[in-house]
Amino acid sequence: MKFQPDRFDAHSITGYGPGWIAVGAERVSTSLLLGARGLRQPWDCARFEDLGPQHFAALAQFDAEVLLLGSGTRLRFVPPAWLAPLMQRGIGVETMDTAAACRTYNILAGEGRNVIAALLLPLPD
Repeated sequence: MKFQPDRFDAHSITGYGPGWIAVGAERVSTSLLLGARGLRQPWDCARFEDLGPQHFAALAQFDAEVLLLGSGTRLRFVPPAWLAPLMQRGIGVETMDTAAACRTYNILAGEGRNVIAALLLPLPD
């Protein structure tokens, strides 16, 4: 039984495909950080192979309950040591392919959760 209405004031992902994500009415074709509490900025990673521990240290500076890592077109995991700054701050981390991260972000943001999605958008082959 649902007791609260979904939130519609958070950024919403309205579509996605190979190499793009639609946020509201705008189509974005670069990797993106998106947060339910207003965060929306390009992410300086074009590919999974570009990721390093410094990216996760920077993500730990955001105030969030959970971070969704969209790893691109397939599920890939980063070394657990890279996630230490997030875990030290009590930020949960879930890794999934970018399409799944988009869907999960919308659900959590709609529930009013303080979620951030770090979405890799590699160029299509």
